[in-house]
Amino acid sequence: MLLDIDGVLTVSWRALPGAVEAVRWLRDRPVPFLLATNTTTMSRAELSATLGRAGIEVGVDELVTAPVAAAGFLRREHPDASVFQVGGRGARADLEGVRFVDDGDADVVLVAGADEDFTWERLDAAFRLLLDGAVLVAMHRNTSWMTDQGPTLDSGPFVAALEAATGATATVTGKPAPAFFASCVSMLGLEPARMAMVGDDLDNDVLAAQRCGLTGVLVRTGKFRREALDASAERPDVVLDSIADLPEALS
Repeated sequence: MLLDIDGVLTVSWRALPGAVEAVRWLRDRPVPFLLATNTTTMSRAELSATLGRAGIEVGVDELVTAPVAAAGFLRREHPDASVFQVGGRGARADLEGVRFVDDGDADVVLVAGADEDFTWERLDAAFRLLLDGAVLVAMHRNTSWMTDQGPTLDSGPFVAALEAATGATATVTGKPAPAFFASCVSMLGLEPARMAMVGDDLDNDVLAAQRCGLTGVLVRTGKFRREALDASAERPDVVLDSIADLPEALS
């Protein structure tokens, strides 16, 4: 199993009903699982500790995050590049081997999620760097995530704006990139057909996983919207009310 975090296991880092029990159920069976997330606000160590405080006990090696995927991509495809980052400073501990710059020229513009570091000034600087020839890399294209205050705007629309304003095309390293799912498949050592992705994002979690050969499981929590499901030409393999229903569905 691959489990998304925001909107599936937690909202505003508080466990959703049944989340603690579902993770414990998977571990007791045992069903191999990873938490596969586009969260960019904290490192895996911080994320593990935060989830632990919510009662969801997971190790750092059970977390696959968009920043880790971005670091691997940059080390592989742009070694020694100077990188200007927009947002996501809290996850820099997981971006080993990446050389960041805050002033002057940069070879790569790296866009993380929308947070307190995601400012107009940094977006404007990124815009100019892209016009000067920098490569655009986005950790994800999420348009929103769910908090206890309701849906919150994420960085995906700003990635699209940078593309429209500069003519650049972003390489996405987190979900829904096929390479992200391939990495998770490789870590668990199973065939895609024996794996499922549980998410609240129809496009980036569920349908993206299905296109990679996994079973897609959509939950009606988090940022799930009935209108998006009704309008989609592609259908999820499974729809559950919440993560609390996962053990029964697997049984």
